[in-house]
Amino acid sequence: MSTVHSRRPRPRGLRVLVGIGSMAAVCGLVAACGASADDDSDPEHRSFALPGRTLTIDSDDSSLEVVVADGTDGTDAKKVRVTRWFDGRTVFGSDPEISWGMDGDRLSFRMKCRGVISSCSAKHRVVVPRGVAVTVLSADGPVTARGFDAPLKVRSADGSVTVKDVGGPLDLRSQDGSVNAVGITSKQVSASSADGSLRLDLRAVPDRVRARTQDGSVTIGLPVREGGAAAGGRGSAAYRVDARSVDGGVDVSVPRDGRSRHHVSVSSADGGITVRAAN
Repeated sequence: MSTVHSRRPRPRGLRVLVGIGSMAAVCGLVAACGASADDDSDPEHRSFALPGRTLTIDSDDSSLEVVVADGTDGTDAKKVRVTRWFDGRTVFGSDPEISWGMDGDRLSFRMKCRGVISSCSAKHRVVVPRGVAVTVLSADGPVTARGFDAPLKVRSADGSVTVKDVGGPLDLRSQDGSVNAVGITSKQVSASSADGSLRLDLRAVPDRVRARTQDGSVTIGLPVREGGAAAGGRGSAAYRVDARSVDGGVDVSVPRDGRSRHHVSVSSADGGITVRAAN
């Protein structure tokens, strides 16, 4: 069952009728007071029923923060909580409109901001029950996520991707933006960026890491003690490392073993590669 709710937000800016001769002045005025979701001091809150243990978050134009419920605030294990901030201004166009809704396990955010001059900004914070596998599809806007032990997949068409403290299988891709992952204990990690740098800092020895960039540097920090520094690991870890850069230097300083079950594959078409010890 699909539930979609939309609204035309309270006016926060200009909807002015002016002559063509005044267009430049209006453009300058609107640019000077460009919309920012951070200006919304009265955000909206909603909860959506989650039918299973998977969730897809589909956003067309918004900053996204996705976190796992800590279990101390009485969060319903079958509901997703969302907080939304919005600010929008248009001139010679319809009022901005923003909507959110759940269809099965797909949570969608949409924004319409049309006019000869328009400026809109949206931000969503999504709190997910623990143990839910999440896929994030973002058409435009930065994505941050933290606290996941279940599988996490992020696809960004235009915006940076930042994840922290993740232990489940991790799959990150950005078409236009940097990818940054820190505090990672995942056994399986895949990350790529078509246009932007890529940084992975792992706190536990992985089984498989795959990293790719078309235009940007790659930096990977790997534990060199089994169990990782955070776990007080004992014994050394060596890696089977395949690293190749078409146009950039390659620096691998972790212990290497061509027969190791810990495989790291890194490539960059235009950018340097660094694979270093993280402990």
